Parts: sequence; C-alpha cells; structure tokens
Amino acid sequence: MSNEETLLASDLPLSEPQREILRTLIGSIIPASRDYDAPGADDPLIFKDILVTARSYTDMFEAGLEDIDQQAIRDHDGVGFAALSETDRRAMAEHLSRTLNPFLRTLVSITAQCYYRDDRVMQALGMEPRPPFPKGFTIEEGDWTLLEPVRRRGKLYRDVDG
Repeated sequence: MSNEETLLASDLPLSEPQREILRTLIGSIIPASRDYDAPGADDPLIFKDILVTARSYTDMFEAGLEDIDQQAIRDHDGVGFAALSETDRRAMAEHLSRTLNPFLRTLVSITAQCYYRDDRVMQALGMEPRPPFPKGFTIEEGDWTLLEPVRRRGKLYRDVDG
C-alpha cells in the first residue's frame, strides 16, 4: 500500500471492522447486476464515496453498525453481520428495511445518492454521465392535472413585508 493510500484509508471514517459491516450491508441494499452490467453499492469507488459523504454522520453510523452487528450476533449464534451467509444478510437487511431507524434512513439516502452519481451506473441506465445542468434533461410532458391538489392547497408561505 502506498503512502497516499495509507493516508486516504486513515482519513476515512469508521474502523476497518465497521467499514466491512457497512460494505456488506450496502451490498445487500444495492447488489451488482450482471444483466445491466452495473456495479453494486459495495463497489470500491462507490463505497469510498459513501464513506466520504457519510463522514458528518460518523457517530450515527458507528452506533447503527454496532447495533446491526450485535443483532446479527444475537440472532445467528455469535456470527457478526459481515460473516453471515448471503441469504441471512439479505433476510436481515429486508427486516431492517421495515424499521423507521434514523440510521438506516440516512444510510439508504446516502447510498442511493452515491450510487446514482457513479458514471458506470448512469451508463448502465442508458444515461449520459454528466451533471443535469447546464444542458438539462428532456422530460416528456406529463399530465398537468396531477398538480391540481397542489394548486387547490394554496400557498404554504407568508408574504414578507419589505
């Protein structure tokens, strides 16, 4: 490992065991797809982006990952989450997805953001890997009547005297 890689690894949040639990968990959230030639969220580049993006949530992630690992240990005869079989990991991830845990909501949000800003994912979706602006994207005109409930609701702000 080069000095640059060592420095980058030391700058990343979470301990190595926590990163392994996180890598395994996000790989269960968005697995790789051979059909679409798309990487999973646990791809090294996407995973690093997730770690950097999650840096401001380090305390939440540490506690959440510890809880998940302890739950796996309790429910699977002392086996931590990262060491579970793929079937058991997916089952546990599915169960966790039905909870309203703030850590998991934050994790899923960050995972999706990082995943869909990866150029390879955008190409697998048939989209040009570029920012949406300044070119923008063409959107088919839709059914404007869908906005009717919003129009009926009226404004949700108050005018500022100025």
